[in-house]
Amino acid sequence: MDRHTIRRSALALLFASAVTGTAMAQSAAPAAVPGGDGANAPKVACGGDLAPFLAGVKAEAIAAGADAAAADKALAGAQIDPKVLSMDRGQGVFRQTFLEFSQRTVSQGRLDIGRQKMKQYADVFAKAEQDYGVPPGVITAYWAMETDFGVVQGNFNTRNALVTLSHDCRRPEFFRPRLISYIEMVQHGDADPNTTTGAWAGEIGQTQMLPPSIIAYGVDGDGDGHVNLKTSAPDVILTTARYIQSLGFQRGQPWLQEVTVPESLPWEKSGIGGMLTAGDWFKLGVKPRDGNTNFGSLSAALILPQGRKGPAFLAYPNYTNAYLGWNQSFVYTTSAAYFATRFAGAPPYNKGAPEPGLNDADMKALQTKLVARGYDVGKIDGILGSGTRVAIQKEQFRLGLPADGWATTALLNAL
Repeated sequence: MDRHTIRRSALALLFASAVTGTAMAQSAAPAAVPGGDGANAPKVACGGDLAPFLAGVKAEAIAAGADAAAADKALAGAQIDPKVLSMDRGQGVFRQTFLEFSQRTVSQGRLDIGRQKMKQYADVFAKAEQDYGVPPGVITAYWAMETDFGVVQGNFNTRNALVTLSHDCRRPEFFRPRLISYIEMVQHGDADPNTTTGAWAGEIGQTQMLPPSIIAYGVDGDGDGHVNLKTSAPDVILTTARYIQSLGFQRGQPWLQEVTVPESLPWEKSGIGGMLTAGDWFKLGVKPRDGNTNFGSLSAALILPQGRKGPAFLAYPNYTNAYLGWNQSFVYTTSAAYFATRFAGAPPYNKGAPEPGLNDADMKALQTKLVARGYDVGKIDGILGSGTRVAIQKEQFRLGLPADGWATTALLNAL
């Protein structure tokens, strides 16, 4: 096998379908559980004494193609980590607005370091763009946001974290495939069960990737025969680019473009899922700040993170496919996409003057009213998530208010 290319194996093919993205670094954003369809996921064994549980994991790994010796090495000395369970049970609720979060994460210091990294590894970034079509800024923004360029990668023993979460019966179907893939990483010599560390949910390396992603999309960028996302920048850059491509990123196409908006628009057509093209928005008076109207034929969602009076962007298919494929948090994803535009030469966004949002109690009161009207907003948690935004937009339209999806006191009072 050519170790300079993408590494695939029977296990990679088996678990590639389970890969849905990486979680946010704990230092940059609230911890997120790796993806998976809980409703359709098969039942897996969990709980009980640890020894027979690990024996079952070993048997499953061998059936999937792993060496018995590798499974023994990967699982020897495995322990349940109470701190992992504590982190899993105690995930904080993400309450920052786009302006708050993006102003904190897209800092001048990170921009300066990122540009230095792009210059230092110019040849590697050029190869990443040539091979996978992903621009340097897109990779660098994730590198910055996930771990501050490798500074904060997490100090949880990865084997123990994955064993703990696979053994725990809360979501074993999410984590057991990651544990099996981790065994293959040990077999390849790309992880050491005693020393490899990462985030509490099993993410590894400078862009916080999960073992199935590393197995399926890992690239040996420095030619040492291994995929090392903890210390090898070339491996990080090329593997991240390959993974982003797998999410549907299209070469030569934009992902996010800041725009100015007129005072009057069919605001109900804004938001993720809109069916207009960029050209349609331009005809309605939406204007790109950079003046580039070359992508008018592409579908584009007008996204207004804090309503029509705040920052405004056109989100292209690369955003809806690749960025939301990486992480479904609207605030995180929009910040990461904006960060990448800065590396590509865009100026700081126009903050505008958004209307004040609701506090926690009022947001919960609003969600309660929306549920009473038959909307599915998920958990009443005070968070302006996608379900709540959609419901707000529909009620704003019904009430004759600008349907921009932003929760305000005026809407709460009107309901």
